[in-house]
Amino acid sequence: MNNKGTILLSAVAVAVLTSCSGKLGALSADNFSVTPNPLETQAGEVNATINGMFPEKYMKKKAVVTVTPQLRFQTVNGVKQVAGESATFQGEKVLGNDQTISYRVGGRYAMKSTFAYQPEMQQSELYLTFDAKVGKKTVKVPEVKVANGVIATSELYKRALTSAQAAVAQDAFQRIIKKKQEANIKFLIGQAQLRKSELQNNSVQEFVRLLSTIVKDQEGMLLDGVEVSAYASPDGGFQINERLAGKRQDVTEKYLKKEMKKAKMDATVDTKYTAEDWDGFQELVAASDIQDKDVILRVLSMYQDPEEREQQIKNISSAFRELADGILPQLRRARLTVNYELIGRDDEQIQEQFKSDATKLSIEELLYGATLDEENPATAEAYYKKAVELYPEDARAYNNLAVLAYAKGNDNEARQWVAKAQKKNSNLAEANANMGLLALKQGDMLNAESYIAKASSANGLAEVMGNLHLAQGKYAQAEQDFGSLKTNSAALAQILNKNYQAAANTLKGVKNADATTLYLAAILNARTGNNAEAAQALQKAIAKDPTLAEYAAKDLELVNIKK
Repeated sequence: MNNKGTILLSAVAVAVLTSCSGKLGALSADNFSVTPNPLETQAGEVNATINGMFPEKYMKKKAVVTVTPQLRFQTVNGVKQVAGESATFQGEKVLGNDQTISYRVGGRYAMKSTFAYQPEMQQSELYLTFDAKVGKKTVKVPEVKVANGVIATSELYKRALTSAQAAVAQDAFQRIIKKKQEANIKFLIGQAQLRKSELQNNSVQEFVRLLSTIVKDQEGMLLDGVEVSAYASPDGGFQINERLAGKRQDVTEKYLKKEMKKAKMDATVDTKYTAEDWDGFQELVAASDIQDKDVILRVLSMYQDPEEREQQIKNISSAFRELADGILPQLRRARLTVNYELIGRDDEQIQEQFKSDATKLSIEELLYGATLDEENPATAEAYYKKAVELYPEDARAYNNLAVLAYAKGNDNEARQWVAKAQKKNSNLAEANANMGLLALKQGDMLNAESYIAKASSANGLAEVMGNLHLAQGKYAQAEQDFGSLKTNSAALAQILNKNYQAAANTLKGVKNADATTLYLAAILNARTGNNAEAAQALQKAIAKDPTLAEYAAKDLELVNIKK
């Protein structure tokens, strides 16, 4: 009994000495939780939230403990250790500004840490290391592993970008262009006789010549109507002006039909007349520099009765003289109008002209012609290069050559063509959008944002913005940008936004599905528990791109998939 009592007393004494000593015990992984676990990438970073707990009677009253997250992973040069942001905690008797932890009841804490992502981090371990002192004495606290690996699915945006549609600068080609030409014949006050001087003025003669041109060029021009509108100025009595305007209409119509007969044009002439042209009067006054024009315009707004209007304006004697000399004569007129359509080359004619003599094609026809054979990029390239040759100052063809190079994966060539486009027109929105895409592929987020900010009017901007927001980790916004687009990038945004049904529909609709499409399908099926389908999609992806085998072996998304 004496021996047993001695042994028991000794054990109690050791325990008491240990609890009062300057040592700190080891912490267990059970004292910590990490969110997310495994860690995940977002916008090129790995963020970790660590919730920890110091157990009761752990933190000595004079202790100071600094906790540092440390991500460890294998590189070609050996194991690399990257430290995150540290946090410091102190005992109750320490005079400091750090979080105080009670010795008796312990305490909980949360800390955040961010690591710049490196591809080797997929297979990594997150440790917590401790720098601890009790009083002035440094004590050792063993490090603790708290998380395994990094899911890097968001980084697949760079792969998805390879099949993104770069911004194509649009052509302005219109096969049918509506045109209109007018000519005015003026009359003397109170008269309706056609004067020879008026019929020989340039606008009337050009009008007559156009009638003949339309008749002779039936293939390139199509008549859409001929009109005569006759007017009388608003001075004088309404009945007199009405008869006068009607006579001016009749004599002008007769003249026009005579000229149409000479040109062998068979068409109906639409006629109308306006007895008092107050609208034309107001327009001419507003555009003039008459001294009292504001007063005149105010009279027009105050009085609707024609006779009252005329009397009030005549009361402004000085202004009325200016009106009589400069404004009213222009209203005593008949206007000839011919509406017609210019008919350009159709698709087949453009293609034939390109083969025979491309120099006769306009820049718009060349840019449009490049879009006629979507299945043959070489043909489009030939059109764009001819456009660059014939119209070297137009930036659009340079940009569109960059689009073709981008689609082939020739980023250096694409960058060179875009640079030439920007040299010709630094404000070309599509060129800025494409520089942004190229910067995104390199992971250069700052320049990507800068370029894309200058591309607000770019054709295809929604897809470009979607890829930018995807790279920035704004998955919901990216999904909204992509809308109904069926692309790898759109599917990736939906997967990361956990909209799995939408992602499945998008992947089914991707045109020219590639290895990335299949790899995303593997991830989607793995996330939704369809492991057999995931394995099948992964096998097809690796068959299309064998480099994915090594990547998949490290991908924690596919840890339960038979590779």
